[in-house]
Amino acid sequence: MQKWVYSFGGGTGEGDASMKQLLGGKGANLAEMASLGLPVPPGFTITTEVCTAFYANDRQYPDGLKNEVDAALAHVGKAVDRRFGDAAKPLLVSVRSGARASMPGMMDTVLNLGLTDETVKGLATLAGDQRFAYDSYRRFIQMYSNVVLEIDHHEFEDILETYKEERDYFLDTEMSADDWKSVIAGYKSVVEKAIGKPFPQDPVEQVWGAIGAVFGSWRNDRAETYRRLHNIPEGWGTAVNVQAMVFGNMGDTSATGVAFTRNPSTGDNEYYGEFLINAQGEDVVAGIRTPQPLTKVSREAMGETEPSLEEAMPAAYRELIAVFDKLENHYRDMQDIEFTIQENKLWMLQTRSGKRTAKAALKIAVDLCKEGLISQEEAVLRVEPGSLDQLLHPSLDPDAPRDLVLMGLPASPGAASGEVVFNADEAERLNQEGHKVILVRTETSPEDIHGMHAAQAIVTARGGMTSHAAVVARGMGRPCVCGAGDLKIEKSGTSFSCGGRQVNKGDVVTVDGAAGKVFFGEVATVQPELSGDFGTLMGWADGVRRMAVRANADTPHDAEVARNFGAQGIGLCRTEHMFFDAERIVAVREMILAEDKAGREVALEKLLPMQRSDFEGIFRVMHGLPVTVRLLDPPLHEFLPHSDEEMEEVARSSGMDAEKLKDRAHKLQEFNPMLGHRGCRLGVSYPEIYEMQARAIIEAACVVAAETGDKVVPEIMVPLVAKREELAFLKERIDAVVRSVLDEQKTSIDYLVGTMIELPRAALTADEIAEDAEFFSFGTNDLTQTTFGLSRDDSASFLPDYLRQGVLERDPFVTIDRDGVGALMEIAVEKGRKTRSDIKLGICGEHGGDPDSITFVESLGLDYVSCSPYRAPIARLAAAQAKLGEKSGASSA
Repeated sequence: MQKWVYSFGGGTGEGDASMKQLLGGKGANLAEMASLGLPVPPGFTITTEVCTAFYANDRQYPDGLKNEVDAALAHVGKAVDRRFGDAAKPLLVSVRSGARASMPGMMDTVLNLGLTDETVKGLATLAGDQRFAYDSYRRFIQMYSNVVLEIDHHEFEDILETYKEERDYFLDTEMSADDWKSVIAGYKSVVEKAIGKPFPQDPVEQVWGAIGAVFGSWRNDRAETYRRLHNIPEGWGTAVNVQAMVFGNMGDTSATGVAFTRNPSTGDNEYYGEFLINAQGEDVVAGIRTPQPLTKVSREAMGETEPSLEEAMPAAYRELIAVFDKLENHYRDMQDIEFTIQENKLWMLQTRSGKRTAKAALKIAVDLCKEGLISQEEAVLRVEPGSLDQLLHPSLDPDAPRDLVLMGLPASPGAASGEVVFNADEAERLNQEGHKVILVRTETSPEDIHGMHAAQAIVTARGGMTSHAAVVARGMGRPCVCGAGDLKIEKSGTSFSCGGRQVNKGDVVTVDGAAGKVFFGEVATVQPELSGDFGTLMGWADGVRRMAVRANADTPHDAEVARNFGAQGIGLCRTEHMFFDAERIVAVREMILAEDKAGREVALEKLLPMQRSDFEGIFRVMHGLPVTVRLLDPPLHEFLPHSDEEMEEVARSSGMDAEKLKDRAHKLQEFNPMLGHRGCRLGVSYPEIYEMQARAIIEAACVVAAETGDKVVPEIMVPLVAKREELAFLKERIDAVVRSVLDEQKTSIDYLVGTMIELPRAALTADEIAEDAEFFSFGTNDLTQTTFGLSRDDSASFLPDYLRQGVLERDPFVTIDRDGVGALMEIAVEKGRKTRSDIKLGICGEHGGDPDSITFVESLGLDYVSCSPYRAPIARLAAAQAKLGEKSGASSA
């Protein structure tokens, strides 16, 4: 019989940390902590398989679940000497989500469940504190009504704020038991008006309502957005954790907090966290009250006057520190911990591997290795390759003038400028229109996830270093300033003020997340230095990866950037990008619009020294590293003049009649240029174009080889080949040009001629094409377009619908479609190597910088990946992880 429920607590757990797939991360770690003997309130986990069954059966629960839940509730009650629904000794529980991948704040939670008009009296008697009991009850009504009954939380907040204003209260802690009773009456009237019946008074009805709401929240908008951004499969589902309540709001001897065993922003080996006295956990993460720091050192550094946990509750703090050390040594990673102190007793509510910035991830991985907790290979696997992009974000130029507007907490590092906006929807819309925006909020909530992703940076008036805004911003690599207490946003949502100064919507500000400051206007920035821990970890990664990493670079500057980021060659140099230079576009247009070969050759003679100079610059920078040069690819109409003035300029330069030029330009227009006269088809029609380019490449190679002594080996790539005969026709002419140049120069150099595999037919006939091709480079951008029959530019309008509806799991232009495009690549690799065993194989589309795609091409055994220069570090780390993953798979097979 299938087991749906797993219990934990009292020094034992039916599960353990290895069972995340079944119990979710939270449930697996609660069971693990219980088994370690840590103080974990007893509870139970309803498995992710229930979630799967819930959605597969029209939101109906599987047979047997109710009996298991009833038995588990009774077991929890026995452990704490309480009974569910008992008026004198009521059992109260929390109901929380827990997916196998951490999704902070994306799903729902209900606390204090089990409170009713009767059980609240029993809680007050047991605690000897009516104020605490009715504070807990009002929290439960608000949370349950919002999460389960779907009543907007603002309805309740308005009642509370109005009540406090009328009585001149500032903090919730000023409210008495009678005050809370009055507020509760208002809350209950809101509920009855909204749902047409009183607030539920049956604890059993309450618990099943909460369980259903948590499972239901797996598919809410914010959770779906988060899963899409972090590539979490919808089919994983969430577990539900039901746990006996412990209370941080039982007066001044109680508290609740969130802590990290190391600093999640910098990676420094220092305790980091926040807490609130006389509060519940949601108060800390929701940003409703700005919490106090964990340690005395951090309090003094932040200039705070309220005591730290170390000072306010020294005994509980010492116990907490011992737990930190035990958990970090056990899990061998930095931990993110939630805790509650109830009447001076410490309780652990959660531990998980903490979200961290890329800078922190690097430092923590390197430090844990140096401390002997993990190996170098484990350290390489600990850093998410995509997160390295954060390290390429600029910081403020220390010498740049700046105009300080406000200060807050340095919640997530980095610097960014943009226009001020005040709501998430507008941030997303303006971002789609090409604007850079800064999202300014009183506090963020999980519903703001899409706007936070669209923004360059986030600023909030409330919340601390572990608030929703801070955690999500760090995970996204967005600069963030939280807890800017002087920030006041006008109710109209058109401006904010701080210290008597007003900043309007649309004004440009600059956020310095590392310093916790916001400046008016755009402040100059500088690029970071990639050394220290970055250099150490990348050295370890380079030591284990098999594939080379090249970069796509079209200029000497791009090539220099690529070298600085560790690229081992150029996998794609697009010669057409050189043609758009203002000094040569006229000659290019002359060549295109010429009526015959003689006219084209005149224009090509003008272009030859320009192209040769381009290649010389690139070869010099690369110092003998391989350079793959793609011959002219785009359709000719892309270079044509658009205005009458430009047409007249070409006419003057070429001596041709302007009207004839217009007629020629009209004839070159195509209905579907992506599938038209481009790539090798241009070379077949106008061989002289490719002959000029081949000459420029080889002459440049000869010059640089003679000048520097480097062994320059150019790789000449013919694009868009569909048939062997196309490549054979052009290779014969390229070889002839090379022989001619080498005879003229009285020298010799090695070179390769190959092709891009970017058409399905080329992949399917790769064995024939390999008769002439000495290398293949997979052009996966066009291969994806031609395999799917999709225009990458036009599909952006409807692909989001495919992703939302689950028709596609991933955008195929971001991550290789393994079943279709990947299958073609596999065929091409197998057939190419069958014909030419030493054929060089690479990938040069955008997928070359995508970690998941790199994992796939490692399995194909490609020799290299090529990506944009700035993604080279990501590719280097991803290639190492792909190799380690393959090694791990082989050893476990």
